[in-house]
Amino acid sequence: MTCGRLGPTELMLIALLILLLFGASRLPEIGRGLGLGIKRFKKSLREEEEEEEPKQKAISDDDAKSAKS
Repeated sequence: MTCGRLGPTELMLIALLILLLFGASRLPEIGRGLGLGIKRFKKSLREEEEEEEPKQKAISDDDAKSAKS
């Protein structure tokens, strides 16, 4: 038995358990919510990177000015 790896059998068992727990009618709603959460997470990461770019550019410009002096 491999430790820490999920094979196809284990994934099918997990999918079956999720289907039994939540029912077929709630699965699309759960998937939609999960997809929306991932989309919002990625958007926040992009926004944070865009905020960091001007700060990094200002720091590199300051370093270039101090190196010339």
